[in-house]
Amino acid sequence: MATRDKNIWVFILFILAGLVVGGLIGKLASSVPWLWWLSYEQQFGIDPPIILDLSVLKLTFGMMFKINVSSIIGMILAIFIYKKV
Repeated sequence: MATRDKNIWVFILFILAGLVVGGLIGKLASSVPWLWWLSYEQQFGIDPPIILDLSVLKLTFGMMFKINVSSIIGMILAIFIYKKV
């Protein structure tokens, strides 16, 4: 049984690693005809970025997410591995 003394930062690191590795696998799978579904992706975020011009300082705020099927699978696997460790 899992205890509550696990570190939240390790959990976040596992999730991010699962997303990155899954995204990389999705990009590599796009060239294989029978694995095309792993590279199906959706992009969302702030486009174009929000620009705040204060005449002395110019700030640009923007964020874009590109999530594909294999990155979601990687995130689920990372959660499963974290629970087992």
